[in-house]
Amino acid sequence: MSGTDGMLPIAPLMIEHRLIERMIFILKDEVERIKKGGEVDPVMIDTAVDFIRFYADRTHHGKEEDILFRQLRIKKLSKEHKQVMDDLVQEHVYGRKMTRELVVAKEWYLKGDKASIKAVIETMQALTEFYPKHIAKEDQEFFIPVMKYLSTKEKEDMLTEFREFDRKLIHEKYDKLVEGFEKSKGLPGRKMKADWYNYI
Repeated sequence: MSGTDGMLPIAPLMIEHRLIERMIFILKDEVERIKKGGEVDPVMIDTAVDFIRFYADRTHHGKEEDILFRQLRIKKLSKEHKQVMDDLVQEHVYGRKMTRELVVAKEWYLKGDKASIKAVIETMQALTEFYPKHIAKEDQEFFIPVMKYLSTKEKEDMLTEFREFDRKLIHEKYDKLVEGFEKSKGLPGRKMKADWYNYI
């Protein structure tokens, strides 16, 4: 075995699920606070959106879609497992849509539209209802059963690819952050060699 001591590639994904669950619990608490008459906290929403987009979606779903699902697509999956995988991809799309809607609702709130508070609550609530069910489906119905389609070497290679994927993300995140500031200020960007972080 490699240095992973026989760890399955679903192990890091399930560990990431636990952190996502903690953030969802925080969002749930925030929804209840606003429902009781509390003010919408735009900074908290921005922080939650950053977490969902960068950690839950780009980092976590990125490993699922770009690595695990990619590998499974070349396997002869059972009809049931293929359907669950297709459903999971569509659920990722739904999560992105609700996150975008939360950003829009927050922007309307900042413009003084008090009616947008309802939209903020509804989109946050949709995310807090979506993620636990989505995570349960992956943990209980998909991850463990599909490991049978992968050889020991494929599992080890996947863990290595997961590590490389994570390592590049911090560079990608902040490269895009600086690029966004340059564009918003009309400054000439000094773009590094296209997606240079893919080569580290």
